[in-house]
Amino acid sequence: MQSPTFLLLLADGLLVLHVLFVVFVVIGLFLILVGGPARWKWVRNPWFRLCHLLAIGVVILQSWLGRICPLTIWEMELRARAGDHVYAGTFISHWLQSLLYYRAPMWVFILVYTLFGLVVLMSWFMVRPRPFVNRGGHRDHGHD
Repeated sequence: MQSPTFLLLLADGLLVLHVLFVVFVVIGLFLILVGGPARWKWVRNPWFRLCHLLAIGVVILQSWLGRICPLTIWEMELRARAGDHVYAGTFISHWLQSLLYYRAPMWVFILVYTLFGLVVLMSWFMVRPRPFVNRGGHRDHGHD
């Protein structure tokens, strides 16, 4: 059996990872939209952009399916096993509620995630990423 302190440390680690994920998605979009006109080359990195698009895509898919993020589930399981307080609902809704004293039905969060995801998708076309490059240093056009 693991100590409550160790379990809480793991839960806090998951919380930090979750916050970093949210920061990547939210701040990432902001930096893409600012960095495009500012000609920051790194915001056109195709791997960064693909990861960014996939990250918000996972959030949208989870919300449409009515699923809670696995990071939230794992964190709450660790906190419960440690005898700590747990919260209900999703990570975002909990922290928005805690930080902003804001309550909304789940459909509002689904709508916000979806609209945000559409802006991320639009950013793909507004600030186009560079083409992917294969190992030989040539552009990968999807064929041999």
